[in-house]
Amino acid sequence: MSLLLQLEHVSLAREGRPVLQDVSLTLRAGEILTVIGPNGAGKTCLVRIALGLLSSDAGTRSVKPGLRIGYMPQKLGLNEALPLDVQRFLSLAQPGLAVERLHAALAETGVAHALRTPVGRLSGGELQRVLLARALLREPELLVLDEPAQGVDITGQEELYALISAVRSQRHCGVLMVSHDLHLVMAATDHVLCLNRHVCCEGHPESVSTHPEYQRLFGPQGGKVLAVYSHRHDHHHDAHGEVCKHEHH
Repeated sequence: MSLLLQLEHVSLAREGRPVLQDVSLTLRAGEILTVIGPNGAGKTCLVRIALGLLSSDAGTRSVKPGLRIGYMPQKLGLNEALPLDVQRFLSLAQPGLAVERLHAALAETGVAHALRTPVGRLSGGELQRVLLARALLREPELLVLDEPAQGVDITGQEELYALISAVRSQRHCGVLMVSHDLHLVMAATDHVLCLNRHVCCEGHPESVSTHPEYQRLFGPQGGKVLAVYSHRHDHHHDAHGEVCKHEHH
């Protein structure tokens, strides 16, 4: 599989405080990498460095030459009072595209019916799908999804993750996903990286499809879409995110 993105030993500080410390990751075509971590862990800065929007203080960023990136933001800063429908919203992102292309992208993400719907009237799940469609209009080799399931209920989260998995399989693109959930991740994830300024731990998610209690809560289909990530930290953080030094007795 071709290499799309590689960050090696990336570090970043703001006002003398470390934001990222010696963080490395690798993402290849067809792979899904999920970055999890608490608020203030440096996830947003890591995404900005991955996108090439922010330079690190140390370390290197390598990308495939001419890499096409589709970005799905965490939030959309639009005034809901503006009479902006989905067609116009997508046209602003990719000027000159035929309506058929816009419609096809919305159909791929399951919201073809929303073409002429005002953006302010979309449900949370519909908005996420429209934002994903906007990212797909770039025909991306790498999809960067910043907390795509935020504000979506568990059923909507399962459906969105299934959609992202289908997009990855059909387009064979790489996916870099940031998740707000520290334990439940997309089951199709190939690798999980737990970030709290540095890489606390990393590994593969564990399938939960055979866990009876999980099935009781979320149904038999839930385990096919969601998985549990078990943290294997060898340290703890204080309230400021610093690594605690354990006293030896």
